[in-house]
Amino acid sequence: MKKSTIALNESDVPGEERHLKKNLTNRHIQLIAIGGAIGTGLFMGAGKTISLSGVSIIFTYTIIGFFLFFVMRALGELLLSDPKFNSFADFAGEYLGPWASFFIGWSYWLSWVVACVGDIVIIGDYMRFWYPDLPLWIPAMGALILLVSLNVLSVKMFGEMEFWFALIKVVAIVALIMAGFWMAFSGYTSPEGVKASFHNLTEPGTLFPHGLSGFLAGFQLAFFSFVGIELVGVAAAETKNPEKNLPKAINSIPVRILLFYVLSLACIIAVSSWGNVAADKSPFVQLFTLAGLPAAAAVINFVVLTSALSSANSGVFSTSRMLFGLARQDAAPRILRKLSSSSIPLRGLLLSAGCIFCGILLLFIIPEVMTVFTILSTMCAIMLIFIWSMIMLSWISYRKKRPDLHSQSVYPMPMGNIMSRACLVFFFCMLIILSLRPDTRTALMIAPLWFIWLTVAYKNRQAIKMVFSGSRP
Repeated sequence: MKKSTIALNESDVPGEERHLKKNLTNRHIQLIAIGGAIGTGLFMGAGKTISLSGVSIIFTYTIIGFFLFFVMRALGELLLSDPKFNSFADFAGEYLGPWASFFIGWSYWLSWVVACVGDIVIIGDYMRFWYPDLPLWIPAMGALILLVSLNVLSVKMFGEMEFWFALIKVVAIVALIMAGFWMAFSGYTSPEGVKASFHNLTEPGTLFPHGLSGFLAGFQLAFFSFVGIELVGVAAAETKNPEKNLPKAINSIPVRILLFYVLSLACIIAVSSWGNVAADKSPFVQLFTLAGLPAAAAVINFVVLTSALSSANSGVFSTSRMLFGLARQDAAPRILRKLSSSSIPLRGLLLSAGCIFCGILLLFIIPEVMTVFTILSTMCAIMLIFIWSMIMLSWISYRKKRPDLHSQSVYPMPMGNIMSRACLVFFFCMLIILSLRPDTRTALMIAPLWFIWLTVAYKNRQAIKMVFSGSRP
């Protein structure tokens, strides 16, 4: 009997047999990578980190960025070593065992759910710039509904949104750097008497104003700033020509860190002086307010609002894709395997949105925005430390088990044997740092409960699968 030559439309293919479409182009993946390198932690959290660390915050971002570049290089080599790898959960399962895929997949999902809650909470605070009496939950819920609605349409819609969100952030930061240099070199003085000068970076007592403890405390929120830097590894499965576009996106990370973090923070401190940066406000908005430019401050507030939307948009996208990948590996309920007619993991998208909604309810329990943001960002940082460590452990195992693939790699990790271990030591030190302050220690004490739950769920995954599938033993 002859096979039919009639091609099926995507909508005619059963949901479990559909595949993610490669609709993200080079411009999408480049801006997704840039957007991931400019997180809400920079726009909102930099105020707190500057107040804690002073000028040394510049070193904090540089140090974190240095190690994360090698994490991304390891991620890139592993993803390109085998076309069947769609995300880091895939190669973790291949080289460390099925448990690793289960743990890293669900932990990454949780990290983005937590990050999304933090970003959406911050969106409510940004809206108060224009509407001081507006209840936080109204803009938070509005943002969640908007992002979920847009992500339901297609992956290309996500790529377009992220492209423009990231472009707005890039233009704003470049404008801020240019304005900062102009103010510093012209000797601009704000109505409050703050004289803009790069000497503010070198004044006595500005490098470590609170000593070593203040410098170390700055790492927690700085870590949160890099949430999403690994998003290109999740989007790779839906990217055209990943062999070319993925290395290009990863290789530009050092330039982004230098431009977006180091120069922008240096300009903020030069214009405002570290002692005048409010810990509970966005220093990007405060810079122009101190300079007596309220109209510019409103524009920057809009920019940081889009930054939070960008980060939340990335979270809504990545959580649904991670659930889809977990379901395909029998590490999540089978019902999450199905794609919609437009090849969107709709069920995973709605499940993640429901969990984010539950997180927003924290606004009713803890109305203080920065308190919520600190707790959530610390939890997210802990999850990311675990995920990034698993990526490095996967690379070490891959290097030992498949030396043939490593020798043939088109994108090998530089100084792999040394830097893979150096990154693991650095991440262990970060956990110690998180234990030093009461506000971050709380989240560190809660985190083990998640891994205990994962252990129980992994050991009983067959029984859980039967419950969700309606089967009987």
